[in-house]
Amino acid sequence: MDENTVHKPLLLSPSVEPESVKQASFAASLAKLILRVVIWVIFIFWVALTFLFPAEFTSKFVRRLLEATGGTVFGITGSLFLVFSAPILAISFLSAAYLVISGEEEFSKKKASRFPSFRLWTFPVIVDGPFGVVSAAEFIGILLFGVYVIWAVYAYTLQTLHYVSNYSSFKEQSYIFLAIMGLRFGSVGIFCLAFLFLPVARGSVLLRHVDIPFEHATRYHVWLGHLTMVLFTIHGLLYVIAWAIEGRLLEKIVEWKDIGVANLPGVISLIAGLLMWVTSLPPVRKLNFELFFYTHQLYIVFVFFLALHVGDFIFCFAAGGIFLFMLDRFLRFCQSRKVVEIISAKCLPCGTVELVISKPANLRYNALSFVFLQVRELSWLQWHPFSVSSSPLDGKYHMSLLIKVLGEWTAKLRDNILNVAGETPEEELPLRPRTKLTVSVEGPYGHESPYHLMYENLVLVAGGIGISPFLAILSDILHRIREGKPCLPRNISIIWAVKKTTELPLLSTVDMESICPFYTDKLNLETHVYVTRESEPPLEEGNVQSATNCPAFPAPKGCSMSGLVGTGDKVWSGLYIISSTLGLIILMALLEIFYINPYGISKWWYKGLLLIACMTVSILVFGGAVVGLWHLWETRVSEREGYDDTIEVDTTKYNETLTRKDSLGVPTNSTHIKYGTRPDFSETFAYLSKRWGCVDAGVIVCGPPTLQASVAKEIRSHNMRREREHPIFHFNSHSFDL
Repeated sequence: MDENTVHKPLLLSPSVEPESVKQASFAASLAKLILRVVIWVIFIFWVALTFLFPAEFTSKFVRRLLEATGGTVFGITGSLFLVFSAPILAISFLSAAYLVISGEEEFSKKKASRFPSFRLWTFPVIVDGPFGVVSAAEFIGILLFGVYVIWAVYAYTLQTLHYVSNYSSFKEQSYIFLAIMGLRFGSVGIFCLAFLFLPVARGSVLLRHVDIPFEHATRYHVWLGHLTMVLFTIHGLLYVIAWAIEGRLLEKIVEWKDIGVANLPGVISLIAGLLMWVTSLPPVRKLNFELFFYTHQLYIVFVFFLALHVGDFIFCFAAGGIFLFMLDRFLRFCQSRKVVEIISAKCLPCGTVELVISKPANLRYNALSFVFLQVRELSWLQWHPFSVSSSPLDGKYHMSLLIKVLGEWTAKLRDNILNVAGETPEEELPLRPRTKLTVSVEGPYGHESPYHLMYENLVLVAGGIGISPFLAILSDILHRIREGKPCLPRNISIIWAVKKTTELPLLSTVDMESICPFYTDKLNLETHVYVTRESEPPLEEGNVQSATNCPAFPAPKGCSMSGLVGTGDKVWSGLYIISSTLGLIILMALLEIFYINPYGISKWWYKGLLLIACMTVSILVFGGAVVGLWHLWETRVSEREGYDDTIEVDTTKYNETLTRKDSLGVPTNSTHIKYGTRPDFSETFAYLSKRWGCVDAGVIVCGPPTLQASVAKEIRSHNMRREREHPIFHFNSHSFDL
């Protein structure tokens, strides 16, 4: 192998496709800069207004804004919606425009820096504790929310103490103090609720714009969920104590006032929230995932009765984030109604199921994407996330998934495949050609940009089935090298910890020499496998089980997965958000003009119900019209690109690959296997530091929390005491932990 070649990244070669490296025009760059500035200005205004709302001067400023805008047909509800919900919707519009202008720009412009540098998003600060591995940027966010809650409680407490000092009776002072502080804790919870639903809008243009994949954003939803429920629980307890002091506890709990806050809907909303909260705690969730999953559907009850509890204008404080979540949920519902054809299905000897599903040719995703899978024969409600194990360059019309049998749902999937084939589990034969599973797919989701291609030096750390996305990464890099596309990685070190040798043949699902025969001239690849529960190689090395050839399933036209969400079309995504929001504004105006004002509707809870109805109808009618047109456009594009009804996947590749491997079914070139031991990351990073020198090195971890913590701890330690000539390691997690 040419040493000079190895130490030079494959940036651009003469055969690079011109369209893949085209530079943005000056007008496009200027437009993106302007959009970024406007987005930041709106975001800072929105966050500052929210965080400083407890201060007297901010409250006065908001009151003046309400007075200035309250003369419109929308009244105070429209004014509060404009101040607290419109900013996040405006940011969504601008984010969609930014993504459209960005187009399909390639990462090749982001060439590796000559001098490594620390990055807030990839530097782990906390590696142990309730938050898991926390980067510097995430730690700043946690601090900001903590400071906000402490500051808000402090400011409200001082204001309340000053107010209750006007009362002489201790009982009156206690009741007034508890009631007002209960109200204040509820208002702080409402502001946290404004952020709570943003991270779980899986295909949101906001997440795509800031390039935060859904598996990372889910953690923020969990953190915000705990904080929000703590605040709402204190809010409810303070009121219960106050009502008990007053001697009207039962009467107040069932009270449903027309003017003012309706208590009974609030009690129902809080009970639903507490059920979701308790069942989402790690001990309960891990013990009974299905209980957590089904209980979490109570979010509909929680939001609906919250709107009845606080009324329309208070609900507007959080309506923007909730509306964006509803938009995403409807789009996911539309996508998930489509049945996706399974091109092939087989059970590998290591207890892993490989599914190859049909996809349209224009569907965009990258090698670190994942999808949510539903099999209706197993459950109509359960959706499970799985990493994509194939590169987008592997095939135009198909996508592969590796599914490890770890729980009840995956065990049923494997048994279903084997039973349909009429074979016992030991024989593990594939599905027959005429059989099919009723499968639906949501996604794909993931990073907007393929960040695994932006490091010249990569460390891929996997635990068990965590190797799946790294197989996609390897395939993607090899395809790019072969086709001459921009690709930075030149040094890749794979560290894989498995329990038994039966899992080793998974490495053979990527036939590197077949994809790119000359890859050793461009790529320096090392694989270190640690078999933790076996002290030595198995004696029967010559009898390696292999997956039986699986018949290819035709992919009928119209049975490929839909591209409505995830990395769906940016223009249509923007139109969907804009049309739904305009529909909401139109419906709110029509209600005010033709119903609320003429009939003198003043019931708070009823107006909250009307607002929820407007949000729902605007999505179904106005957004639904765009989704229908989007679907027609998607169908025509597929037809124009000449979808081939006879596309098949070569399912014999796996066995053919095994014949070129060693007796364990593992690639012999640069693969080192150690038995009865776990990876020593201190030794690993010390070795790589001396070998790679002063560079930026990307570390991607896919595995259990303990593995992530071990890697993050070593990276933090290394980066803090690194020598000048050593690399800076950047921690990236690709683990999905619900």
